[in-house]
Amino acid sequence: MATVYRWRLAPDGLATRRQLRALGLRPGGQDVAAEVHRPRRRKPPLVAYLYRVEHAKPVRPMTPGRMAALAAAMLARRTCPNCRTDVGYCIPRSLGMCVPCHDTPAPSEGDCRVLA
Repeated sequence: MATVYRWRLAPDGLATRRQLRALGLRPGGQDVAAEVHRPRRRKPPLVAYLYRVEHAKPVRPMTPGRMAALAAAMLARRTCPNCRTDVGYCIPRSLGMCVPCHDTPAPSEGDCRVLA
C-alpha cells in the first residue's frame, strides 16, 4: 500500500504524471510511490498518484511514424463526414458534423421542386 498524503502536503521529490510531463519526464515503469487525497463534501476524495522524480525517465522522442499517425488522426477529427471538408477545428462529438452543416436545415421531401 502506498503512503497517503493530504492535499498539498506531499513532500518534495514526488510528482504526478502531469508534473513529470511538464519536466520532460515519464514514470518509466516505476510503481506508485504515494497518493494524495483531496477531500470533498459528501463524496469520496479525489486521488492523485505520485511517482519519484529521481526514478523517472526522459520522455521518448517523437518519431516520424508517430508524428504522421498523429497528423492523420487529427485530420480525421477535423474532417466533416457530411461535406468532406477540413473545417480547421475538431468536429464536436455532440453535433457529429461541422457547425455550418448542422445549422443548415436538411431539405424535406415536401420542399423538393422539379426545376423546368
